[in-house]
Amino acid sequence: MKKSILVLSISILIVGGLLSNCQSKSEKEDRAKERVSEAKDDLTRAQSDLKKIQQDTIASYQKFIKEAEDQIAVYEKNIKELKAKVAMEKDMGKANYEKKLSQLEEKNKELKTKIIDFKDNQVDNWEEKQVKFRKDMNELGSAIAGFFD
Repeated sequence: MKKSILVLSISILIVGGLLSNCQSKSEKEDRAKERVSEAKDDLTRAQSDLKKIQQDTIASYQKFIKEAEDQIAVYEKNIKELKAKVAMEKDMGKANYEKKLSQLEEKNKELKTKIIDFKDNQVDNWEEKQVKFRKDMNELGSAIAGFFD
């Protein structure tokens, strides 16, 4: 009788252990499935965020290019107007003005070439190049505005 109680007790422990172990695996699988689902949701959100950032960056880039092209066109017009004024000059400073005009034209051509390169090629370190380009544009604008000073 003691043997049968002992065997029955051991059997109950083994069956109980197996059942609890099975539930544990099932729960583990459910948790793993939840984690996979959450990871997929996170990935979807991240991809959506990345797409929005890319669209915003492209829009910002295109806006910058358009503004730069417009400003370069304004500078070209201003340089032509300065040429007309210098052409009417008769004093000895005319040669100096023509030299300054030549430098302004060259700088404007350089900026125009840079903006074409920006449009045609993918640009690394865009933020740095944009800041430098804006600085160069501002310097040219100041030089044009203070031409006769």
